[in-house]
Amino acid sequence: MSGLKLFAILIFLFISTQVFAQSERDESAMIHDFKGLQYKSADSSFYINFRFRMQNRIGAYTNSGTNLNFNEYDVRVRRLRMRVDGFIMNPKLTYSIQLAFTRGDQDVDNTGIANIVRDAIIFYHFTPNFYVGFGQNKLPGNRQRVNSSGQLQFADRSIVNGAMTIDRDFGLKAYYRNKIGEMDYHLKGAISAGEGRSVNSTDDGLAYTGRVELLPLGAFTGEGDYSEGDLEREPKPKISLAAGYSMNKKTNRTGGQLGKELYKPLDMATWMIDAIGKYRGWAYSIEYIKRHVDNPMTYNSSGSLSYAFTGDGINHQFSYVFPTNFELAFRYSRLTPSAKISALEDKKNILEFGTTKYLNKHRVKMQLNLNYMAADGDYSLRHTGNRWGVLAQFELGI
Repeated sequence: MSGLKLFAILIFLFISTQVFAQSERDESAMIHDFKGLQYKSADSSFYINFRFRMQNRIGAYTNSGTNLNFNEYDVRVRRLRMRVDGFIMNPKLTYSIQLAFTRGDQDVDNTGIANIVRDAIIFYHFTPNFYVGFGQNKLPGNRQRVNSSGQLQFADRSIVNGAMTIDRDFGLKAYYRNKIGEMDYHLKGAISAGEGRSVNSTDDGLAYTGRVELLPLGAFTGEGDYSEGDLEREPKPKISLAAGYSMNKKTNRTGGQLGKELYKPLDMATWMIDAIGKYRGWAYSIEYIKRHVDNPMTYNSSGSLSYAFTGDGINHQFSYVFPTNFELAFRYSRLTPSAKISALEDKKNILEFGTTKYLNKHRVKMQLNLNYMAADGDYSLRHTGNRWGVLAQFELGI
């Protein structure tokens, strides 16, 4: 088949279907109610759907709280993702593949190599409520990390997530959901390599992760518990409460599954508590993460230091979506290093105000964020290390 014919077929498939349906999830394959670029065999033994999304941004940061001249810029394609989901043989055997094509998305700065593969996982559904996954995808960690980056109401996740999330890993995962009366509950667990994504070899230390979610008022519309902002304008109040824990044995990276190399392996424990609530366009979420390592400092033979981040942090987000699909959002984040690394890491507080215009829910949106970082928890404009930041981002995807 010529390239021109293939291109024509893809365009036909695209324009003959609606572009958006269900919310994006990174813990399961997208095979239900998806209306985009897709193909199903005549005997229904094979199904595939294709999506892409990109985030183009321009941002700048000031010299200080009082000197508003810009001295740092962020002008780039933040993300360019290609994702393929589907099933083979029957809908019980599904798969999800996600590739990244920008430097920041490939973790080049930490690993020195381009980690193109973000997700490569096979799922088997024993029942509609119980399925397992084998391969590489997000661990069942804190809510904001499990949220797809395409479902965020700010251009970036919080500094708390950036310092202490557990991210992606290769291993065996299990997911179960059910109801007790009117309350939905979700159970998630994983046994994984603990080394993060796209590594060449692993040691005998594994990571063990578990998470429990309770939805006392029932399920969110369109799985909105994993989508920021109340775009569905929930007609009745909805709440999700969750807690999780991860123990990464003998990790060799400063952030467990993320970060630069350590000079010796460490055992890393991470506690996660979060909640989200939505009602008639209003949304509020809170997330607390605490990380512990007995001795986070590691040294090589020449005395060079590499250390793991330990401490705790909390993140609050509050927002309202107007009927015009214009959103106002506010975020407060605090990140506090433990006493063991306080000489190397400052306490950070960030206040952030965001506006978003949703053109096609989260798939097509324009975002403008203004933030103020207060080093050492001191909000004075004259305090050393404080600064302002502004960031504009346009997201387009199917």
